[in-house]
Parts: sequence; C-alpha cells; structure tokens
Amino acid sequence: MSEYFGGRKGLLKQLIKRLHQGEDPESIKEEFKKVFGSVSPTEIAMVEEELINEGLPREEVQRLCDVHLQVFRESLKETRYEKGHPVFILQEEHRVLLQLAENLVKELGDIGDLGKLSEEAEKRLEEAAHHFKESEKHYLREENVLFPYLEKHGIKEPPAIMWMEHDKIRPLKKEFLDLLEEKGSLNFPEWISRLGKIAKSIQETLNSHFYKENNILFPMAQKELTPLEWADVRAQFEEIEYCCFTPQVSLEPMEEEKERGEAPSVERGLINFETGSFTLEELECALNTLPVDITFVDKEDQVRYFSQSKDRIFTRTKAVIGRKVQNCHPQKSVHIVEKIVEEFKKGAKDHADFWIHMGERMVYIRYFAVRDKEGKYLGTLEVTQDITDIMKIEGERRLLDW
Repeated sequence: MSEYFGGRKGLLKQLIKRLHQGEDPESIKEEFKKVFGSVSPTEIAMVEEELINEGLPREEVQRLCDVHLQVFRESLKETRYEKGHPVFILQEEHRVLLQLAENLVKELGDIGDLGKLSEEAEKRLEEAAHHFKESEKHYLREENVLFPYLEKHGIKEPPAIMWMEHDKIRPLKKEFLDLLEEKGSLNFPEWISRLGKIAKSIQETLNSHFYKENNILFPMAQKELTPLEWADVRAQFEEIEYCCFTPQVSLEPMEEEKERGEAPSVERGLINFETGSFTLEELECALNTLPVDITFVDKEDQVRYFSQSKDRIFTRTKAVIGRKVQNCHPQKSVHIVEKIVEEFKKGAKDHADFWIHMGERMVYIRYFAVRDKEGKYLGTLEVTQDITDIMKIEGERRLLDW
C-alpha cells in the first residue's frame, strides 16, 4: 500500500492515539468532522497498521476498534457487490447470522416468560445450534482464502485483528452449544437465563464484528484485489464449501470468472504444483523430513522413488530404482503385492493397510492407489510408519513443552 495521503495520515494517527489514551470519543468525533469530513477504510487500516508496527499491541487495537468505529461510522460509505462476488456471499451470510442471533435472543426471552420449553421452541433452538456449527465454514473461508490475499497486498493487521475476533466468537458459540446439551441437568429458569445471556453476547459480538468487516475490511479488499484474484477467491470458496444457510442467490456465477484468461506465469526453476511450488532441493528435503518411509511404484510396476528419512524402517538402496515391485518381495508374499496392484489398477480398491510387530515396535504399512483427476491409475504409494509412540497418546497437549 502506498502512502497516498501524507499529512492527512499523520492527523488521523494522532486522533486514534488520543482515542487509545482514553479521550472522549464524542469530542474527537466533532474534531474529526471538521478536519476530515470523510475517511476511507484503507486510511483507517493503514494508520492502525502503522501504530501496531510502532509498538501499540494488536490486542489494544482490537479492543478499541468499536471506539474507532463510533468516531468514523458516519464517514464510511456502504460498498455494493454483484451477486456471486465472494464478498456478496459473505455479507449475505452476515445478514442471515445476525437475523438468526436476533431471533434467538427473542425466542429465549419468550421461553423465559412462559416458563416452559415447547416442542416447537426446542426445534428452533436446535436449528439455531446447527446454524452456529455450520457458520464455521464462513470463518474458515475468510481466514484461509480472503485474509491471505489481503496479506499479499500488504494488508496484514486488519485480517489479523478480524481473526482475533473470530477466536472470540468461537468460544461463545461453544458455550451456547454446550449449555444447550445440558438441558435437564440445570433447573429450568437458570438454564434459560444463561442461554439468554450467551445468546445476547453472541448477537452483540456478531453485530460489531460484521460491521467492521462490511465497512472496513471488505471495501479495502475490493480496492486491492484484481478481478482474476476475486475469481480465484471464489473458486477456493467452493473448495471449502458453504453453510447450510448460505442463500442460493449469493452463489450465482461471477462475471469475472467468465473472463479469467491465463493465470499469472509461475517462477522458473521451481517444481510447480496446483497448490504451490518447491525447488528440487526443498522438495527432496521435505519428503525426507516426513516421519514416514515413502516408496512410489509407477503404473508399469517399477520402483521409481523412495524417501531417505532419518530412521528408515525397511532397507532401500538405489539399486532398486527401475526394479519391478514384485521382485522386491519374497516369493511367499508376491501374490499379496500382485493382488493389491491388480485391484488398484481395476479401480476396485484405493488402499490396503497392514500392521506388524518388529521387536517391541508397532509398524503401520499402507498402500495407496495414486490416480489423476480423471481417476486414471498412475501408480502405488507405500507409506510405512512406526506408530508405537503414537499409540500411547492420551488426552491433549496444547502447549509447547520445550
């Protein structure tokens, strides 16, 4: 992003600093109107990003985002998007989720007044719970598709702050879902009261969060991303899939997608895949770093590759490259190898699993049919792993222990 508003940016930064220092938002709002009149989402984001780079904690910026919006709200202009545009989809989901949260708060209030839970009301609560679970796809699409594209354009802090807010929404949803499961274990008035409070928190949090995305993050993205990038964003949205409540009108084809043209050329000297690239050295070292032994046998049954992991389980030498896989096994087990390969080639099976003891260690041996996008057989991948220590895992480990 370029520094295209010079002294204006400095003045805006001073206003935001004063907000963070606790000055009354109303007085700053009046000063803001006199000095600026209006401000763009990109200007706000650039200033906040600079403040974070200068040492202001990201958590502090996130905490006071609502105060910023209170000051800048009137100057922000609504941006409209064509049907099928990724942002149009996200905004339509915002609309549905906000309506759901509003209806939920009212529903729980009515149930509390009645002092009982009808069968119809219980079904509506279960439906709300289902939608909250499904809404995870909404956040995953933003975090794994939209945010990375913004970062490629140098917009890093606004997505990071929005992700922080996602991580505050998730525990609220979980608390609601867990509490819903506790029906019957608490006395009814307490249960409904707690559900009502958490539903109200969800409603208020979503309302604030969605406003920031709709009026700051999304317009900024619209300004920065190219039509080809938006088409790619939409295609990757399709991979993650949509929520059960995503309105079908949102999913109309994008006009840009009809005119995608050629994708940008890839950097030379790399091994390029659909999902990224490696140098030859990076790829070889990555495969050798995996905690598994890998062997690839091509469609002609010839051994083409094996990894050289640090603690290889079965011996492999370079002399086996080009050798028929049937010749790599003792006669007593060749018929098993041939059966696996035969079934893979026919398309009848896609994998075969075995596990054996080697001394005190448990070894897991898996064979996978490798196919192209049309399902054509390309070869077989053997993956061998020592799972002795994995089988001992219990509970959870969420903290780094070194």
